[in-house]
Amino acid sequence: MRVRETPGLTFDDVLLVPKRSPIASRSAVDTSAQLSRRIKLAIPLISANMDTVTEANMAIAIARVGGMGAIHRFLTIERQAAEVARVKRAESYVVEFPAMIAPDASVSEARHQLVELGIGGLLVTNPQGILLGLVTNRDVLLAPDPLGPVSSVMTPRTELITLTTSGPQCDDLERARELLHKHRIEKLPLLNDRGETIGLVTAQDIIKHEQFPLATKDSKGRLCVAAAVGVRPGDLHRSEACVTAGTDALVVDIAHGHSDHAIAVVRELKASFPNTEIIAGNVATGSGVEDLVEAGADAVKVGVGSGSICTTRIVTGFGVPQLTAIMDCALAARSLGVPIIADGGIRNGGDLTKALAAGADTAMIGSLLAGTEESPGASVVRDGQRFKIVRGMASLSANIERKMVEKGGEVDLVDWEQVVPEGVEALVPYRGTVIDLLHQLVGGLRSGMSYAGAANLDELHENAEFIRITGAGMRESNAHDVETIG
Repeated sequence: MRVRETPGLTFDDVLLVPKRSPIASRSAVDTSAQLSRRIKLAIPLISANMDTVTEANMAIAIARVGGMGAIHRFLTIERQAAEVARVKRAESYVVEFPAMIAPDASVSEARHQLVELGIGGLLVTNPQGILLGLVTNRDVLLAPDPLGPVSSVMTPRTELITLTTSGPQCDDLERARELLHKHRIEKLPLLNDRGETIGLVTAQDIIKHEQFPLATKDSKGRLCVAAAVGVRPGDLHRSEACVTAGTDALVVDIAHGHSDHAIAVVRELKASFPNTEIIAGNVATGSGVEDLVEAGADAVKVGVGSGSICTTRIVTGFGVPQLTAIMDCALAARSLGVPIIADGGIRNGGDLTKALAAGADTAMIGSLLAGTEESPGASVVRDGQRFKIVRGMASLSANIERKMVEKGGEVDLVDWEQVVPEGVEALVPYRGTVIDLLHQLVGGLRSGMSYAGAANLDELHENAEFIRITGAGMRESNAHDVETIG
């Protein structure tokens, strides 16, 4: 048994000391950061892989403003892969595999496919992929005969504007833009010289590219997304499905990442999917970082028991206060050239600034995002105020739902008695859209960087000087001696 001489610190234990600053405006600072070895973000944020935080809607919204989302794994394999595919299909320079439908399919089938895929149009093709027409939401919305063939409501090939090309190139994209504008159309099919469909350019994708210039995208212009996977043998199939669907990173989702089976899974995933980034964790020590990186991790999540709905420290007695954990892990990670992700405990822009100043490259946000419009958590109204439900993935209900999936049905009393939850279910205030919340969060970070005289996050870490404060200092940091009105 040993006891560390220095106390562990968390965000409320310290403040950052202001420095002389050449920053004239907070808009002048650069908030870009490495999420992993090969993925760079315009804002240093990733949404948590929790079932009340991140599915496709959240991942799309946060990627568009420069962050990234991690789709949780508490779905069937098929459903999780479909959520990943939704993100990848949300926008791109060229839709390489546009959705198609046969001419003899019914109008009802077309309606269902459009809704299921969340898109505005389907290319009508024959079995050889030859373009025959285009059917859109407007074509099927008020069609009188839902059982009639798509061919009866589609715009035929002879009336479509198309672009023939040997393959999508930069010049083709500029020509596509000109044709979309000239003919006032929204969709431009790309064909080869045999008339086969090889892609689709949409006006909406071009508009989104201009509207969200900081969006996190892959080389094909598709939004980036991560997918969480477990450490059980069957989870390799989950990983394969998500990689096939286009995920850019796999997040190994386990509470204690510094364990032999987690390390073995990281090694297996890296060997199986060398072109996919592997994010591993959670750990709270430098040795945890070192072992996961040695196994092949491209980024490591830091945080044990620091989340607002996590009770691991109370139930087990284990954990490291989050600021100290970040500092220890950052020291190991920097020597290895691998980024770390601060996961847990961030409630505002000040906490985010402290986490990054302590050495984290990015931060994972959970409960703070759970209250936004885009989160999949259920909404409730209490006393006229709207809330959304958030729960830890080691909470009682989450554990029972997993057992139900494993058993393919109901669970019995023994199952309930065997659960030892390390998380809780809670309500968080409704917070509007993700974009609005992130504007406030990143705005606080930008202001913090200006106080540090830091033009970028590397300079924030270099310039950071922490000062420990007392409880009185913490009270002084908040509004005090006044009656607040909002």
